[in-house]
Amino acid sequence: MPERRKIVVVLKGYPRLSETFIAQELLGLERAGMELVLVALRRPTDGKRHPVHDEIKANVHYLPEYLHDEPFRVARSLFAVLPRSSFWPALRSFAADLRRDPTRNRIRRFGQALVLAAEWPENGEWLHAHFAHTPASVTRYASLLRRLPWTCSAHAKDIWTSQDWDLADKLSSVRWMVTCTRTGYEHLKSLAKDTSRVQLSYHGLDLARFGSFDSARAPRDGSTEADPVRVLSVGRAVEKKGYDLLLKALALLPPDLNWRFEHIGGGEQLARLKALADGLGIASRISWKGALAQEDVLEHYRQSDIFALACRIATDGDRDGLPNVLVEAASQKLACISTDVSGVPELLTDEENGMVVAPENPQALAQALERAMRDPALRKRLGDAAEQRVRGHFDHNSSIGQLKALFEQEWRAVS
Repeated sequence: MPERRKIVVVLKGYPRLSETFIAQELLGLERAGMELVLVALRRPTDGKRHPVHDEIKANVHYLPEYLHDEPFRVARSLFAVLPRSSFWPALRSFAADLRRDPTRNRIRRFGQALVLAAEWPENGEWLHAHFAHTPASVTRYASLLRRLPWTCSAHAKDIWTSQDWDLADKLSSVRWMVTCTRTGYEHLKSLAKDTSRVQLSYHGLDLARFGSFDSARAPRDGSTEADPVRVLSVGRAVEKKGYDLLLKALALLPPDLNWRFEHIGGGEQLARLKALADGLGIASRISWKGALAQEDVLEHYRQSDIFALACRIATDGDRDGLPNVLVEAASQKLACISTDVSGVPELLTDEENGMVVAPENPQALAQALERAMRDPALRKRLGDAAEQRVRGHFDHNSSIGQLKALFEQEWRAVS
């Protein structure tokens, strides 16, 4: 077995409720024997923490989110790093990037890398970035400054909102870059000179944490006003989640169909969505729950009849990879309805273990919702099949084992 190396993991923000899949991965790596130290580019903004964050033992080091907030810290780091011969290759790389991306954000990335290099965690021997945009830029500059190899986990927004030249440059220096959907995997491979550096690894779900759902759901069919079909969605109220489309689809349902919709999550579009629901005449059927702890989210999965998520490609190119909430809902035998975007079809196959419709199509979404609402036997068949798909292909332990093997393969090569 190769000698273990302490991994410095660079994250955009930590901890974050919307990125519990990252926290679960970090905990899984620790339990697999990896020693980690976490470096975050910003401090937490969520009011709540996921229980998994309290189980992670790694120390957390925060870099200055904005350089002007801590100018003396940045200056001290610059003077500490400047005498090293490695400073000049890093500076040349930054200058080349700045010519193509002359933004304050680009300057901030290099400044954060200077602080990381100067305040280097004790015994850190490897760099790993979560997300291929800002964290990977900081990590790449730090790898040049410290003359250490680096690796990266790419996800969704970071792939689809990054410039191709930026991703290609990172792929030319990273030891490997792993991503969580086949669509992202194929895109990264198209930009890589050495395609062996791109790896596919689904996040997976910690099935022990979620447990099994063995109860029978009530056979609601929307015919009774006192016992409506319960539709659930979990996600931030942002463009790529398509909540405006979902509300429009719900408004198209026949008036004789009884349903309730619950949304869990925050997001900057919540006020606009509530106004839209009011304008569509469906506000009285909707509950906006806000952000909830995972145990509460799990209870909502188990109490609901349908999970719906109208994923779309946002105007800036941002999109989901494979939304973790779909995997979570499917693990609880909940019938899922979503769209043919990015990695969703890698989990859900239409009519086999879910219902998948075209994006940007409220009419098709409404038809799928109505059919599922009126047919509890269909919901049970799809939910049972979805759970089997998750247990067979999206086990958290498999993804942790794959990452562990990738790290150890690299350590063996550089020993």
